Amino acid sequence: MTASIPAIVLAGSRPGPDPLLGGSGVSTKALLPVAGQPMLVHVLRALRASSLVGPITVLAQNSAELAAVPDLAAFADLHFVESGRGISSSLAAALPPDDAPVLVTTADHVLLTPAMIAEFLAGAAHSDVAVAMVERNVLFARYPQSRRTWLKFRGGWWSGANLFYLRGRRALPLLDFWGRIERDRKKGLKIVAAFGPWLLIGALLRLFTIQQGVARAGRRFGLAATGVPMSEPEACIDADKPADIELIETIMASRTGL
Repeated sequence: MTASIPAIVLAGSRPGPDPLLGGSGVSTKALLPVAGQPMLVHVLRALRASSLVGPITVLAQNSAELAAVPDLAAFADLHFVESGRGISSSLAAALPPDDAPVLVTTADHVLLTPAMIAEFLAGAAHSDVAVAMVERNVLFARYPQSRRTWLKFRGGWWSGANLFYLRGRRALPLLDFWGRIERDRKKGLKIVAAFGPWLLIGALLRLFTIQQGVARAGRRFGLAATGVPMSEPEACIDADKPADIELIETIMASRTGL
């Protein structure tokens, strides 16, 4: 892949109180300090350090507030777009007007690195939709204390890694579908069942791998879908709970040799 790909960072807030924000003094999760800097800064730094990533759009309900943060002023090709209440509908509105590909990640993907981006985009090539995944043994071999939501398929248990590849507006039918089920995003079997009984039965009986399962789910919408296995366990460690932040800061300290 030689041409750079635009990126969208989902930096909005979900409905309801966020337990991470209590007593933090910040209004939104994207600005919560991790290792001394807002979560969003770490993600933007990784994206901007990748030669594969072009312009970056930050999608949030409070985009003006985020744009005013001094730590973000140094990033080039950074655009802020106001989102609505639903992630899927907001993302759909921010997609390119054609079928050009876009990379999507989240503001709490604090451990993201250019190497992860390169690995994911290589695996996503020639897809209409791709999602990054980490197998449980890969994570537990290094971080057995980490707790994730797992999908069980033949060949392993898998967790999402907050990296998505969408080929522009081809993905709209899938995003519309996801908007109706995203409230169950932490309930693995409910997500699988939403794609139809055959996929659920296949997952329960472990009739196919995660890659085959993702491909089947994509075909329901006429899309070539790929599950991309990630080699780095940190790819699926996002900041959802206080314990996640403790682990993330420990990993960051080890990266810098502190």
